[in-house]
Amino acid sequence: MKNRFLSLYSSVILTALAVGCTVENNSEPVKSNSNNVEPIERVNVFTGTGGHGHTYPGATTPFGMIQLSPDNGTEGWDWCSGYHYSDSTIAGFSHLHLSGTGIGDLCDISVMPRYASDSIFPQKANFSHDNETAKPGYYSVTFNNGIKAEMTATDRLGIHRYTFPENSTPAINFDLGFAINWDKTTGSEIEILNDSTIVGLRKSEGWAKNQQVYFAAVFSQPFSNTALADSSIIKAGRTIKGKKVLAYLQFEPSNSPLILKVAISSASRAGALKQIQLDSGGISFDNYLQKARGFWSKELNKINATLYADSLNEIFYSALYHSTIAPNLYSDLNDEYKGANHEIWKAEGFNRYTVFSLWDTFRAVHPLFTITQKEKLDDFLMSILSFYDEYGLLPVWALEGSETNTMTGYHAIPVLTDAILKGHIPEHKEKAFEAMLASANQNIRGTDFYREFGYVPADKDGWSVTKTLEYAYDDWCIAQVARYLGNEEIYNEFMQRATSYRELFDEETLFMRGKNSDGSWVSPFDPFYSEHGFEGIYIEGTAWQHSWFVPHDVQGLINLFGSNEKFEKHLDSTFNVTSEMTGENVSVDISGLIGQYAHGNEPSHHIAYLYNYIGKPWKTQERVREIMKKMYSTGPDGLAGNDDCGQMSAWYIFSALGFYPVNPADGNYIIGSPLVNNATIKTAKNTRFNIYVSNNSAENIYVEKVFLNGKPLDRSYITHDEIMEGSSIEFVMSNKPNKNWATEKENFPPSMTKR
Repeated sequence: MKNRFLSLYSSVILTALAVGCTVENNSEPVKSNSNNVEPIERVNVFTGTGGHGHTYPGATTPFGMIQLSPDNGTEGWDWCSGYHYSDSTIAGFSHLHLSGTGIGDLCDISVMPRYASDSIFPQKANFSHDNETAKPGYYSVTFNNGIKAEMTATDRLGIHRYTFPENSTPAINFDLGFAINWDKTTGSEIEILNDSTIVGLRKSEGWAKNQQVYFAAVFSQPFSNTALADSSIIKAGRTIKGKKVLAYLQFEPSNSPLILKVAISSASRAGALKQIQLDSGGISFDNYLQKARGFWSKELNKINATLYADSLNEIFYSALYHSTIAPNLYSDLNDEYKGANHEIWKAEGFNRYTVFSLWDTFRAVHPLFTITQKEKLDDFLMSILSFYDEYGLLPVWALEGSETNTMTGYHAIPVLTDAILKGHIPEHKEKAFEAMLASANQNIRGTDFYREFGYVPADKDGWSVTKTLEYAYDDWCIAQVARYLGNEEIYNEFMQRATSYRELFDEETLFMRGKNSDGSWVSPFDPFYSEHGFEGIYIEGTAWQHSWFVPHDVQGLINLFGSNEKFEKHLDSTFNVTSEMTGENVSVDISGLIGQYAHGNEPSHHIAYLYNYIGKPWKTQERVREIMKKMYSTGPDGLAGNDDCGQMSAWYIFSALGFYPVNPADGNYIIGSPLVNNATIKTAKNTRFNIYVSNNSAENIYVEKVFLNGKPLDRSYITHDEIMEGSSIEFVMSNKPNKNWATEKENFPPSMTKR
C-alpha cells in the first residue's frame, strides 16, 4: 500500500545523539572446515576488481543496503563499480555501489578525509595497494598523505574511521555532486543540524532514473568550522541546495580517530534519521566490525567446502562472497522506499530489496538462493512482486526504484517459477501468475511481434533471435505454473509458445538465425558476426553462443539437428572454432573465449553441460574442468568477465560442487566434474547435503562412479528435493572417462520433448 512521507524527525532529537554503545554479536558460532581455516579467511575481496570483473572492494554485509567503498572516478568501462585495481587515486568513499555490472551507476553520498590546510573543494588522493586492505565487512587504506581510512557496515549503516597524523587538523568533505559519478546530479541539499550532525538529499539521473538518496550523518567529534558550497561558490548559512553541493567540516586536532556514521533512505530524511537514532550511544568501530564479520561468517559457513587445491578454496569462497552481495536491502527502518512509479511505498510484512540483474542471475544465482537463502528468499520474491504492484509489470533489470529495461527476456518469470514450484510464497502464487501473464502479454520489447508472428522478426525489432529464444523459455516457465495451478488452457497456450525457438532454426547452417516478417532469412549470414547495438540480431554475442539457448527443451533442439551425432559435432565446434569475431562494433562483453564459447558473458554458461543430454557426460566433465581452470583464478584479475551481481561466481560455486542448473526452473541439477574433496551445504537448521569426492585432483577430471545415499546413481542429474532432504552424494574420480555411465536415454536430464 502506498504511504506518504512520514513527518521528519526534529533536529532536537539529533542533538542528543552521539556515536557510541556496545552491540552483541548474535551470529551463530563459526564452524571450522577440515583444514581449520574459516571460510571468511579464504575470501579475497579484491577478486574481480581488476580485468573486466567490475567488483568493488569496500565494506558491506550480505545483501545489505550499504556498500561503502572507494571511488577512483569514471576512468572507463572497467570502473563500473567505481573502483578498478589498476588505479592509484581515490576521489572519495561513497555508500552505494554495483557489483560486477556492465553499466555504471550509484556512488552516492561521497565522503573524503583531508587536511584543513587543503582547498575545500574536492581533490583526489594517491595511494598504494601496499597500504590497502580489504576483508568481508572491512576496507582500509592509508593514503600517501598519511591519513588512514577504515570502513565497515551494518545492513543499513556505513561506519567510517579516519586516523590523522599527530598535530594535524582534520577535515571531511561531504560531497553530493563534485566527485566523479556515473550519473548526473539533478538536485542536492545539505543541512547542518547541530555541531556533529548533518542531513541531506541527492537526486540524480543515470542508469537509474529519478534516483533519490536521503542521508543522515553523525560524527564522534563536534565541528570546529564548517562551510557549504554550490559548484564553485562558497555560501553562508547552515543549509544549501543546488546541483553540486558540498559540506566542508573541520575538527579540532585530536589523538583519537574521527568516527562517522551514515544512514540512507530512498524515501525520506526521517527514514535515515531513524537509523542514526537506533545506532546512537557508545558502540565502537571495532564492535561494528566484529558484528559485520559475524554476519559474513554465518553466511559463508552455509557451504563448508574443501577443494582439492588450496588456491581453489580462495576462488570458491571469493565466489560465494560475491554471490551474496546483491540484491540489496532497499526499504528503510520505517519500511518505506521509493517505488518503480517514483512514489513512496511501504513494505508490509517483508523487507524490500532492489538491484535485480535478472538477465544474468536467473541462470544460477537465484537457483542457488533456493538452496542457501531460506531466510531471505521470500523477501526477494515479494520484492519482485511489489515491483509489479508499483509498475504493472515484473522487473527486467530493477535498480534503485527504477526499471532500466536492460537486456532481453522477462526473466523474473523463471525466478518466480522456480521458487513457487519449490514451495515458496504459496499464499502469493496466484498473484505471481497474474504478474507473469501481464509481462508475457505486454506490448513493448518486441513481445507484440513475438505473439503475432510466433517469433520476433528481425525487420521489426532488434536482438530478434535472442528475444525469441528467451521469451520461449520464459513462456515454458509460465506453462509450468499454469499446470501447477490447474489451468489447463493457459498451460497449453504457453507450451505452444515455448516451441517458438523452432521458427528460427536453420537446418542448413545449424544455427538460430534472424528471420524477417515475410519468413525470409536475414542475409548474408555470418555466425561470427557481433553487433553490440540494438540493430544486432543477438545481444552481446554471436550465433555460436545464442543458438544453444533452449534450456527447457534440449531434446527438442537435438531433434532439429536430426541426430545426436550432428548435435555433438556442432557442440564440439563451438569450443574448437576460432575465437575471432567479425563486425565493426563487437561487444566488449564477449570475453573468456574458448573457441566461440564465451564464459565472460551469461548466454554461454549452460553450454558445456549439454553433452549430458546426448549421453556423453565425460565431455561435459572435460569442458567444465577446462572452464574452471582457465576462467577463474586468484587475485584482482580472477574473473573472465563481469561478475554481474554474482552470476559468474554462482556458476563456479555450482560447478565446483559438481552440478549446475541448466534449466534454472525445473528443479534439476546436471552433473559435471567437482573440484571439492568434500562439502556440506546447510539447507535448513538441522539438515545438510553432504558431498564426498574421492581420488580428486587436477588430472582426475572424470566421474567414474556416483553414489546417492550409498546407492549407485546412474542418471547424470540430481534433484532439488534430493539436496534439500539432506542426502549425501559421493563422486569417485578418475583420469580416464567412463563411457558407460549415464549413457542410456532414461538417465539423461529431463526435457520438454520426450525422447
